Amino acid sequence: MTTEQLRKRILRRVKALSAERLRVADDFMAYLEQRENNPATAELLAIPGLKSAVERAERQAAAGKTVSFAKVRRDV
Repeated sequence: MTTEQLRKRILRRVKALSAERLRVADDFMAYLEQRENNPATAELLAIPGLKSAVERAERQAAAGKTVSFAKVRRDV
């Protein structure tokens, strides 16, 4: 699917939304826009392997495979 086709599909869907859902969609799109335009995010994503490391850490945290900060830093 081309970018233009996606834009048309999204516009069709937006036109069908209620006012409440439209506000939610607007908030989500603002979030995406911020992520797209954030230079700091782009800089971090340019670090080789960082994205996959963060994704792996998120999976580990979701699975409960974490270590308490107190165990990592015994002097705390």
